[in-house]
Parts: sequence; C-alpha cells; structure tokens
Amino acid sequence: MKSPRFLFGLLLLISCQTVEQQAPVFTSIPFPGKGDASLPVLSSNGENLLFTYVEKVNDSTAALFYSRLEGDVFSQASQIHQGTDWFVNWADFPAIVENKGNLLAHILRKSSAETFSYDVNLQVLPKGQDTWQTNLPLHSDSTFTEHGFVSMLAATDSTYFISWLDGRNTGGGHDHSGGGGAMSIRAAELDLQGNVRWEELLDAKTCDCCQTSVAMSSQGPVVVYRNRSDREIRDIAITRLVDGKWTEPRIIHADGWEIRGCPVNGPKVAAKEETVVVAWFTDVNLESQVKLAFSTDAGAIFDAPQKIGLSGDLGRVDVALLDQENALVSWMGMENDSTFLMLRRVNKQGDEFQSHRVALMDPSRKSGFPQMEVHQDKVYFSWTKIEEQGESIGMAVANVADL
Repeated sequence: MKSPRFLFGLLLLISCQTVEQQAPVFTSIPFPGKGDASLPVLSSNGENLLFTYVEKVNDSTAALFYSRLEGDVFSQASQIHQGTDWFVNWADFPAIVENKGNLLAHILRKSSAETFSYDVNLQVLPKGQDTWQTNLPLHSDSTFTEHGFVSMLAATDSTYFISWLDGRNTGGGHDHSGGGGAMSIRAAELDLQGNVRWEELLDAKTCDCCQTSVAMSSQGPVVVYRNRSDREIRDIAITRLVDGKWTEPRIIHADGWEIRGCPVNGPKVAAKEETVVVAWFTDVNLESQVKLAFSTDAGAIFDAPQKIGLSGDLGRVDVALLDQENALVSWMGMENDSTFLMLRRVNKQGDEFQSHRVALMDPSRKSGFPQMEVHQDKVYFSWTKIEEQGESIGMAVANVADL
C-alpha cells in the first residue's frame, strides 16, 4: 500500500501536468523580412494568410512588403511599392486584403508639405498578373488634408469594400477643432482593378485619428469607429449597409468618454453570419478599460459590454470570432509595471476565461498596434519591437484549441 505522502505527491504531479497542458504555448515565428521594419498587418481570407509591413529603406525612402504563410512559416517577402513621399505613422498604416487570388493594398502618400496632408493610394495586383498597379486614387476630393485610417475587406467575388477617415472638410492641419469642419468617415466599393464604383459619406463628424474597422455580416458590411459629439463625447459607433442603405450611426455603448482631443485608440469588429463582436478602449474618469460586446442580430443591438483586462491597460485592441459563440480579444495590458500583448477568450455568456501573455512589449507609441488573426486552427500575432539598433517585427502563433 502506498503511503499518504506518496499519493499526495502523485496527485500534486498530476495537477501540475494538467496545468501545463492547459496553458497555451506561444511559439515564435521567423520574420520573413530584414532591415528596419515596423507596422505589421495580418489578413486572412480563410484560405490564405497574408502579412504586410513597412521597411525603412533609407532616411527618405519607405517600402511596403508582403508575405504569404506557407506551411508553418511565411514566404520570403516581396515588395509591393516604395516611395520618398509617404506618410509613415505609428497609428495609421498600410494593409492588404485578398479576394479570390486578387490583391488590394494601400499606402498613405503626402499631398503637400503640411505634416497631416496625405492621400490614400491603392495598389492592385489582379489574379494572374506579376506587376502591381500602384498609386491608384481612392477618394474623389483633391484637398490637401488628412485621409487615412483605412479598413478594407473582400465584399463579393468581384468587389472590395473600404472605409476611411476623410478630412476634406477640415481645412487642413491635425487640430480639427479650428476654423475648418470636422473629420468624417466615408466608404467605397471597388472592383478588382481598383476602380471606385461608388463612394458615400457615413458620418459627417467623427474622432480625428482613431482607426476604423469593418466586417461582413449576413446582412452586409458593418463599419465601427470612434464617434465625436458636439459635447466632445467620443464613444464607439456602428453603421451598417442594410438593403442597400446605410443605417443611422448608433453608439454601441454609452461610455460617456468626454475628451477634448483624439485618444488614437480605435475599435475592432469581427462578424460571422448574424453574430458581430466589437472590442474597444475607453478611459472615462481616467479609469482606462478594454471592453467587448456581442450582437446576435448583425449589429443592430448589442449586449451589455464585458470588461476585459485590468484598469490601467493601454488598449490598442484586436478581435476575432472563433464561431458564433466565442471570440478572442487581444490588447496591450499592464502587469507589474510591464507592458504585454495580452490575449483572452470571451463568449456571449460572459464566462471568465484566463488572460494570457503573448509577448513583452514596449509601451511607447513606436510599438504601434499589435495584430491578431485567426487562420484555420491557429491564431497568429505580429507586433513592432523597439530595439537599440532600430525597429523590428515580432511574430508568434498558438493553437486555438489550447486557449
């Protein structure tokens, strides 16, 4: 007969092994580029996972590269375009999307000598072609103002959908509280060659420099962004294309965050059929918090928000739906005076799931907005690393089943 001490030790060992098996493993992935790189973006269409980043070629030239996941690693990066007149910014960055083998990317190109005077230029690679068509126009105005914070997706087999913040009414400059009008948000539909089929105003007054986000529900595209009221309340709003018409913008949850300037901390949205989930950051009464809310009717009405992480977190969120009941949310969180890229599973019922540290991060603006993308049975991460020799990109992956 085994002694009580032996049995206790055996139970303790089994318990420790169980904990180890349940803890997710975040495995590093080799970065497919080289040089001084930053501003990574991940994009999956279910079949392929793409990755873009910006490389500093020299003091005056920036280049946009992309890579494709092949097996467990990303392919050697290929250059999309480069220029000496780009607007390169920690919060407003290029991205890519794939539609049936066709590729659409965008960059931000200076339109005048003013700091915040730049346009959204499109880069298109139709299926079967080898050469990118570059610097195609998106917006119809020719004002020397700010255009950026782009979100895009494949809408149909023959079109892309894209939204952006548009400063054509601001009169220029980055402080939009002056003599000009307000920042607005607009949307457009493009064909696979990058031609704009239609362009429409969604909201005439928005927060100035928070990222937009788009997703496709069963009813059509939804756009989320940080609204701006006449009282300087800057909460998260949603508008939806339903039966060919855009709905009146609606606040997802009235946090009541009154702030005179832009917090540069936009929301993220994901959708599967009727389920829509939105994650965002708020700092009402200097109590910073990441929140998340589900909708079961394609974004018409949202449940009460769930609080994610800890008070004092930095936000910079991302979100992905695993199915119509479960989602993953990532954010930059603070623990013991250190900053981490954090991850947590959430569900509609609001069950408490453990938060996980993906990677240690620099809390400065230079670290940008970390990216998360669920692709098949794995979840991938990318972020800007701040090092003594310059900026580089960190990448990691984990099994969804382990989370």
